[in-house]
Amino acid sequence: MENQRLQEALHSLKNTKVRMTPQRHAILEFLFSARTHPTADDIYKALEGKFPNMSVATVYNNLRVFKEVGLVRELTYGDSSSRFDSNTSDHYHVICDECGKIVDFHYPGLDEVETLAEHVTGFNVFNHRMEIYGTCTDCQNNKKH
Repeated sequence: MENQRLQEALHSLKNTKVRMTPQRHAILEFLFSARTHPTADDIYKALEGKFPNMSVATVYNNLRVFKEVGLVRELTYGDSSSRFDSNTSDHYHVICDECGKIVDFHYPGLDEVETLAEHVTGFNVFNHRMEIYGTCTDCQNNKKH
């Protein structure tokens, strides 16, 4: 599934005439294989051994390109660096208050919130965001020990 999504992303970039550099490919591959929602710094640290001449700015520039093309979403929570998510389908995030881990959470019923908000307020609603905060199982287990 990941490989198929990566191939579709590569094809999408090719169609927008974005040149595929080895660094760009590696960043995209990392994003699509990451189970976490990495920061630009996480991506840089993971790839700096393979690309010693790559800078953090290169990572940021590529993330901006991927975002503009719609391949990644930038997650901002106000208290730390932006994180990047290659899953661009509608979903929510559960965030650990202790370690910052972010896990995807799907709940289709919440899509009705936009319709209800439009009905109640008269707004033309185009998007919504919801985050759920708690303590992940790893942090819970660490507290017990």
